[in-house]
Parts: sequence; structure tokens; C-alpha cells
Amino acid sequence: MSDNNNALGTKEDVFGMEHDQDHSNKHYSRCSSAGSTHTPNSSAHNTDDDDDSGDARHSTAANSTLSYKERRREAHTQAEQKRRDAIKKGYDSLQELVPRCQPNDSSGYKLSKALILQKSIEYIGYLNQQKLKQEDEGSALQKEVTALRIIKNGYENMLQHQQANPGPEEARLTDEAKFNVFQAIMEEMFETFQHIPMENFKQLTTGIIPWLEEHCKPHILRNILSRTLQQMAQEALEKQELQAMEQESGEGFS
Repeated sequence: MSDNNNALGTKEDVFGMEHDQDHSNKHYSRCSSAGSTHTPNSSAHNTDDDDDSGDARHSTAANSTLSYKERRREAHTQAEQKRRDAIKKGYDSLQELVPRCQPNDSSGYKLSKALILQKSIEYIGYLNQQKLKQEDEGSALQKEVTALRIIKNGYENMLQHQQANPGPEEARLTDEAKFNVFQAIMEEMFETFQHIPMENFKQLTTGIIPWLEEHCKPHILRNILSRTLQQMAQEALEKQELQAMEQESGEGFS
């Protein structure tokens, strides 16, 4: 009897241990299930954060691209405005510089850009012709200056030669005789010069050029000089004859 009770107690103990172990295993299984159920929620939360971060980066990139396009558009607009201002300034300068492009206040007509360019081209052609004409005149004047220098050097050489070889004393003219020749020439030329209008300096300057061209030509001056020398030679001859007569009269009285 005692052995049966011991055997029964042993079975109850074994059953109790097995029951506790089963209860522990079930509790662990529920905890594991709960843990595994919580894991998808955490994964879903992480996915939402990644999506928000991607949207933010996409929005930033889009804003950066839009801002770059706006800057390029603004720079292009400014460059185009500067170009138009430069063209307008150039046309305004042409209109001020070219006499034919200056606006007429009475009509109020504004020249077109094509007309401004056409008149500017015509004016440039006119200036080019004037430049060529002035170059030709300058070349002619330079040749004339060269010729006058040659003549001047020739007269200087002649003067030096005469001063080095004066010749006979009686053949040389005195300063008084030279002055008399010059005075006679100037008196004859003054007869025509005094008819130039001289009410003011402008009339004098505008009238002296025609007088020089008309009364100072080489053949006219040659004729004046010839008449003056003939007259002075005649006066000198008459003076010599008078002196000879006076000398003869003096010798007769003696």
C-alpha cells in the first residue's frame, strides 16, 4: 500500500512538472508572437520616413533646377536689354554727328533707323571725297613750297656770289636808288589798292584776295617795274645833263 502511494505521488509530480513546462512554453510562444507582430509596424514606420526624405530631396532638386532656369532667363533678359540700349545709343550718336540726320524741329519728323544708316553712309562718302581733295591740295602746296625753297636758295647763292664779287664801284646801286625804285613801285600799286572797301576788317580780308589775283600777276608787276626803271633812268639822265650844264656854266664864268 505504501508502495502504491509512493508510485502515485511520483506520477503526480511528473505530471505537474510537465504541466508547468507546457504553460511556460505557451507563455513564451505568446510573447514571441507578440514580438513578431510588433516588428512589421516598426518596418512600416521606417518606410514612411524614407518616403518623406525622398520627397524632400526631390522637391529641393526641383527648386534648384527652377532657380537655375530663372537665373539664366534673367541674365538673358539683362543681356538683351543692354544690347538694345547700346544699339539705341549708337543710332542717337549717329543722328547727332551726321548733319543730314539732325531732326527738324518744325516738322517733328523722326528719322527711321534705315534712313539714319543711309544718310550716315552718304556723309562718310562725302567726307572721304573731301579728304582726298585736301590730300591733293596739300600735295600741290608741298610741291609749291619745295619749288619756292629752291628759288630762295638760288637767290641766296646769287646774293652771296655778288657780295663776294662786288664788281666796279660805279656799277653798284646805292641804297637810296633801291629805295626809290621800291617807292615808285609801291605808289603805283597803291593807286589800285586804295579802292578796296575797308569799312571793317572782314571787308578788307575778303577784298584783298581778289586784288592780289587781279593786280599782282607776274606780267603786271613786270610792266610796273619796267615803267618805274625807265622813269628813274630818264630822271637820272636828266639829272646828269643838268649837272653837266651847271658844270659847264661854272667853268665859263671862271
